Amino acid sequence: MSTILAYTSPARGHLFPLVPLLLELRDRGHQVHVRTLGSETALMRSLGLAAEPIDPRIEAVTMNDYMARGPKRALAAAADVFAARGSYDAPDLKAAIAEVRPHAVVMDVNCWGAGFAAESWGGPWASFSPYTPALESPGTPPFGPGMPPMGGFPGRVRDALVRRAVIGAVEKAMLPRLNALRTDLGLHSVASADEFFRKAPLMLVATAKPFEYAATDWGSDVVMIGASTWEPPYDGAEWIEAIERPIVLVTTSSEFQDDGDLVRTALEAFRNEPVHVVATMPAGVPEGLQVPANATVREFIPHGALLGRAAVAVTHGGMGGTQKALASGVPVCVVPFGRDQLEVARRVEVSRSGTRLPHGRLTPGRLRAAVKAAMAMGEGAKRVAAGYAAAGGAPAAADAIEARLLQEVTPADGKTFPSVPGPRLN
Repeated sequence: MSTILAYTSPARGHLFPLVPLLLELRDRGHQVHVRTLGSETALMRSLGLAAEPIDPRIEAVTMNDYMARGPKRALAAAADVFAARGSYDAPDLKAAIAEVRPHAVVMDVNCWGAGFAAESWGGPWASFSPYTPALESPGTPPFGPGMPPMGGFPGRVRDALVRRAVIGAVEKAMLPRLNALRTDLGLHSVASADEFFRKAPLMLVATAKPFEYAATDWGSDVVMIGASTWEPPYDGAEWIEAIERPIVLVTTSSEFQDDGDLVRTALEAFRNEPVHVVATMPAGVPEGLQVPANATVREFIPHGALLGRAAVAVTHGGMGGTQKALASGVPVCVVPFGRDQLEVARRVEVSRSGTRLPHGRLTPGRLRAAVKAAMAMGEGAKRVAAGYAAAGGAPAAADAIEARLLQEVTPADGKTFPSVPGPRLN
């Protein structure tokens, strides 16, 4: 039996997508440890995982990218947060490795310092990305602005210019801080964001084609495993069964980004429509929110309890909420606010699994029209759902970890894994 240590950033939107893989590894006989948000350790323990909280100083570094103007500045602000957290999560992971002595480590892609610590450890490790990563691929636009693919020579020129203007500016701001963290751990510097993200021997990404662009090719070390839709148990679904009208599910970010305007606009847009709006606001329901009779607003409701009744999902473009809807064959209307959401929105539009409405154009009338157009795109949503299912999910991810990372360990079923260099602690 092997021991696997997982480490996440302080966001449920990164922990929950990882859970199916951890449970799959547990069911295969591996001993699984996880370091994550302090508020979620009890839940993880109830699932049979050995869970401990990350350093609380990491959780204290909160996201502020929503205050930046434009995608370039927002990406730079997010990079600042991840680098600041990295000064704490690097030693936190090193301490966890010394305590657990794992055979392999699985890292949340947003834990930059801890990822460097895993690299310097010397043992086998993988990164896990619950969203489309900022990796370069021929024929696909640079990550960030959410541009559509453009073929031929004009597309190559456009992509090169935008990559230099957007990604180049972010790299200029982030690389000195990243490389300072790497130097502290005895690692050589990286020259680009793409090199940085490709340091893991294996990257598992919760996505698949046709949601991803047809030309996307990240190489053999990056494995698309499809959507990850795990949610904690929910016993309070009786009120959902009592709703007679079609449900319009509205979701906002689990990590605060001031996207409450989406819920307020949706409540107004559908106030007089023959639907029932159910909105979830996991970062907190604002005081004084006016909720009409045909709507319900809660801080948290597992989306799976609603998607069986939903005609459409209106999302902020977070990968978790968007993918849960599409994996259920429910079309989406995406109103992106920032982060990776511009990229998610464009992929929804290109895959014809829903509609995209820029935040700057958000009004009740426009949202109502975009949602009604999305409702007619169920076939596209079903195509995306089929692509997710074909990618293999948690079993495919566990297969990749066993085949590529684990040492010669004999789990309960007697299966052995290929030999890799043994771990070391710096």
